Amino acid sequence: MATHLITGSGSGIGEAVTDRLLERGDELYLFARDAGRAKELAARFPGARTLVADLSNPDRIAWALSKQTLPDHVDSFLHIAGVCELGTIGDMGTRAWNRTLAANLIAPAELTRLFLPQLRISKGHVVFVNSGAGLHAHATWGLYAASKHGLKAVADSLRAEEHGNGVRVTSVYPGRTATPMQEKVHQQEGKDYDAARWIDPQSVARTILLSLDLPRDAEINDLTVRPGR
Repeated sequence: MATHLITGSGSGIGEAVTDRLLERGDELYLFARDAGRAKELAARFPGARTLVADLSNPDRIAWALSKQTLPDHVDSFLHIAGVCELGTIGDMGTRAWNRTLAANLIAPAELTRLFLPQLRISKGHVVFVNSGAGLHAHATWGLYAASKHGLKAVADSLRAEEHGNGVRVTSVYPGRTATPMQEKVHQQEGKDYDAARWIDPQSVARTILLSLDLPRDAEINDLTVRPGR
């Protein structure tokens, strides 16, 4: 039985991954932004444990975790949580930049740093669910794309730094996926939302589990997933 840490388990891709890992009997620690959300996740995923850490405030994550019981053993850290705010560079102020970079870039880096000792011992796996925007930036996507390009840099550097310690690092780049975030993106774009046009979160979950389950003689560094319709 493997032990996984997961952010973003409450909906979309994170929910799909959490369901699959619970079904096969793995031990899960789910991150929640506050105690109320932790209670909701515990009810939604019986058997999973919760940890409270507000990803929008990375400076407080280490302190928050120091007050909680953490797992002694960690096999993987799955960074799936994220936020998306669209707008032109000319319109985005520092508040939007700080909010997006905190959740999408700084918090994953800080959480990885805090659990890296356990991951080294287990020769574990870090998975960053990135985005197609982490490879290509388009108009009005600059803020989100910048955070995801930065996350790619974190993953690439971490892979090079920890390869000798046996830690595997995978970046997954989904295209548009039928999640609540995607519905909000369509609202920002002023477009009608049709979930059937986009990738099912279960399909992305399967690719994530593929990287986790790969034998130790190989490693998936980067995995791009695009809508097939």
